[in-house]
This record gives sequence, structure tokens and C-alpha cells, in this order.
Amino acid sequence: MSWISKTFSSSIGRKIIMAATGLFLCSFLVVHLAGNFQLFKNDGGLAFNAYSEFMSHNTVIRILEIGLVLGFGFHIYEGLTLTAKNRSARGVGYVSDHIEQNSPWHARSMAMLGSIVLFFLIVHLYNFFGTLRFGEPVKDSMGNENAYGLVVDAFRNPLYVALYVVAQAALLYHLLHGFQSAFQTLGLTHRKYTPLIKFVGVVFSLVVCAGFAAMPIYFYFFK
Repeated sequence: MSWISKTFSSSIGRKIIMAATGLFLCSFLVVHLAGNFQLFKNDGGLAFNAYSEFMSHNTVIRILEIGLVLGFGFHIYEGLTLTAKNRSARGVGYVSDHIEQNSPWHARSMAMLGSIVLFFLIVHLYNFFGTLRFGEPVKDSMGNENAYGLVVDAFRNPLYVALYVVAQAALLYHLLHGFQSAFQTLGLTHRKYTPLIKFVGVVFSLVVCAGFAAMPIYFYFFK
């Protein structure tokens, strides 16, 4: 086995993969949120449909989707693997228990929070991605697929709205720990700028998750 495979199959290597893919997925969240803000335009969904059409049919975007799927896959797999190893190693350990008791609950619950987000992601992809890619297309007045109509219909369902908001709360706490932890894992810590990383992580987590949560709430109560 080469040193590369040995490194990335070790606990440290797995944490590096988790950190790198986690930060990559953070960049995806920013892009996805910015695009979804088209939903708030008062144009009957034309801007959002145009954005959705571009994202669905642009060749470069379709290629980048492969990287996105791989990013999610590696992040989920390594997260599950690390969780299983940590649980098996937890056995005895006054020290381990002491560390857990002194860490925030969301830092101890990353697997649970990630599982909630994963469940939501599966439902979300089924409702939107699956319908747009494999369903019968409905066009708007500009000839684009009416993704906006799917959003409106989905956010009329109180159960889906509740799931969406709960998932954003889970994502918020997942990011609060994961953002800072990723920089620490990659060795990007220093007494001068680590507080700034923590601050940026908190702001990023709050803005992104509040932005996503605002969408179902807005459509359910005000549209």
C-alpha cells in the first residue's frame, strides 16, 4: 500500500478529507443560496426558472455536478467511518468521557445532525431534481421549465416546510462546529486569526441557514 493510501485511510487522513470536502460543500451552499434568492423576485418565478434552466442544461455546470456528488459522497462516507471508529474506541475511558462532557452538545452530535441533513437532502432531491430531470416538463411563458411552480407546490405542504426548517436548524449546528473544525484539522490555526475564523464561521452558519429557512416560511405564510 502506498504512503498516499496509508495516509488517507488513517484517522488523520479521513479527517483531512472531511475538512476539505466540508469546506467545498460550504462554497456550494453559498452558490445555491444566491441562486435560490431569485425566488424572492416579484416576477412570477421567471428569474428563478431562467436560473434553474441554466443550471440544468449548462455543460460546465453538469460537469461540476460530478465533483459535487463526489464531495457529498466522500464527506458522508468519511463521517460515518470516523463516527463508527470513535464509538468502537470509546470503551473505557474517564478521559474520553471527560472530554465529551466539556464539549458543546452539537460537537458530540455531528453524526446525528448530519443524518438529519442527509435525510432532508434525499427528500429534497426527489422533489425537485428528480421531477425536473425525469418528470414531465411544464413550461413558463419564457419557455423554461417551471421550477418555480414546483417550489410553490412543495412549500404549501406544512410537513415539508417543517422538515425544511428542522433540516436548516440541524445544518446550522453542524456548520457551527464543522466550519471551525475544518480549519483546525487543516492546520490553519493561530492565536491571532483563529478568533476571526470562529466569528466568520458563526456568521456564515447563521446567514446561510437563515436564508434557506426563510424560503419555505415566506412561501407558506405569504404566497
